Amino acid sequence: MSGCAAGGSGSTAGPPKPGGRLRAVFPGGGADEVLDPHATNLYAEVARAKALFDKLADYGSDMSPQPRLAERWESSPDLRTWRVPLREATFHDGRPVRAADVLASYARILRPDSTRRAKASLSVIDLQGSRAIDYRTVEFRLKRPYAEFPNALATLGAYIVPEDAENFERPVGSGPFRFTSFEPGRSFLVARNPNYWEGAPLLDELEILVSNDEAARVNALLGDQADYAHDLTATTARSHEAAGQINIHRLPLSNFHSLAMKVDRPPFDRLEVRQAFFHLVDREELVRSVLQGSGEVANDLFGKNYQYYDAELPQRRQDLAKAKELLRRAGAENLRVELLTSEASPGLREAALAFADQAKLAGVTIDVTLGNKDTYWSDIGEQGSIVSYRSGAMPIESHLSQRLLSSSTTNNTKWQRPEFDALYQQAQSTSDENARAGLYREMQRTLFEEGGFLWWGVSDWIVASASRVGGIDDGAPANTLDWARFDKVWLG
Repeated sequence: MSGCAAGGSGSTAGPPKPGGRLRAVFPGGGADEVLDPHATNLYAEVARAKALFDKLADYGSDMSPQPRLAERWESSPDLRTWRVPLREATFHDGRPVRAADVLASYARILRPDSTRRAKASLSVIDLQGSRAIDYRTVEFRLKRPYAEFPNALATLGAYIVPEDAENFERPVGSGPFRFTSFEPGRSFLVARNPNYWEGAPLLDELEILVSNDEAARVNALLGDQADYAHDLTATTARSHEAAGQINIHRLPLSNFHSLAMKVDRPPFDRLEVRQAFFHLVDREELVRSVLQGSGEVANDLFGKNYQYYDAELPQRRQDLAKAKELLRRAGAENLRVELLTSEASPGLREAALAFADQAKLAGVTIDVTLGNKDTYWSDIGEQGSIVSYRSGAMPIESHLSQRLLSSSTTNNTKWQRPEFDALYQQAQSTSDENARAGLYREMQRTLFEEGGFLWWGVSDWIVASASRVGGIDDGAPANTLDWARFDKVWLG
């Protein structure tokens, strides 16, 4: 792993050694949590899934797709046929991972009635035309050219399960740990898989616990009831960093903060209202107050600093006169709107309240409403006209395909435009990277002027660990391969 090998400046972990149970505490989703890896949505669910299962690929810390169960991939010149040989890997019950398992896994995700997150990215696959060339080689035939098809193999939720897998009460995967027990919303226990294709974990066991209260997660670390705590605010990190009792890990600029306006319903079905909100927000103040100065302002586009990000657009700043003029043109003066937020993730509520104060300066009344923190991330798919939102890391292409196409299964702004979809497909049909970058710029400029996402800031993703934990990668953004790689950590 590329980060601090011993786990931080206050580490007492020493060199890697085997043994022990690591207890990691995450925010969770309550009693509705499942172990079906194709239904993952929350970070706790992703951490569980990557302990038990593998994907063909995953995003590296630089957002490039890295082979996992796939040894490599190669495409035909027309970008419509991709051949993927598999590694020699076995499921926990001893059966080999075969091409048939890959095709069956993707078929399960792509069922007509499926709303699974990976469906949007994998729907380009022509399953009828795809085949197993032999038991360890898959040939994917695509419905259209897809230059960045390996991103789809790495997409969240695209895990490979045995061909006959349907019941996940006692899941069987090919991942670094084997299932022991699970109590939704409370605890998850797995044990070392000695036959893991990449090498057995050092830990004997991994336990993932759930707490939606950030202070409780930190207190569990301080009280030696946990060894790792996911998702802390900058304020919490700063208050504990100097004391040296726990190690703070800042995963660089991979926590994107936003408001999501639904463009299919009042008042945000009016372009002028969306544009007014772009001009209402004081991004610098939100970075100062909510992120405690530990981030950077964003510019209403996802993926600042990532490949294809359009950094040439002028940085938006608060312009109350412009906001008022746009609201007047929309007939929305003295607008009152409900903003749905939650304490499901650190900073969401604080940002919503700060934005409400800013909006008052233009005569806009924001009624901040707290949603259920156990179900918030699924609730916002349909509820509300404007909601608090944030995202971990992913390539800009994946953000577009998963959230902004008419077919996207996590389209929380309800942005559905055939001409936008066509531009995306044109980009994926373009093998020349510079030409593709130009098409991405065109798409981003449309979103900048007319979209529903108001990305106001980007900050480090912060996790903490006990000083005896070694091997945490401080360079791996949340959602990427080396984040939550509990098969690579050890206890000193």
